[in-house]
Amino acid sequence: MTTITIKINERTKAGKAFMAMSESFFKGVEGIEIIETDSKKLKKENPYNTEFVEMVLKSAKSKNSTEINPNDVWGSLGLK
Repeated sequence: MTTITIKINERTKAGKAFMAMSESFFKGVEGIEIIETDSKKLKKENPYNTEFVEMVLKSAKSKNSTEINPNDVWGSLGLK
């Protein structure tokens, strides 16, 4: 199955003609489905947990932090 996304401005003459043609041509055809979405209603969901983002930003501003040396992790944590 292939999904194709086409952006159509239904306020233009060409957009109205395309929608009318596609609806009449593909209506009732098995295997083709027209899915209408309103781009204004589509919200991009944030994939990140907002609490986690707040925690990371808060800790980045904090002066109480420990810098880790990737070549000597145990030593930089004081565990040697």
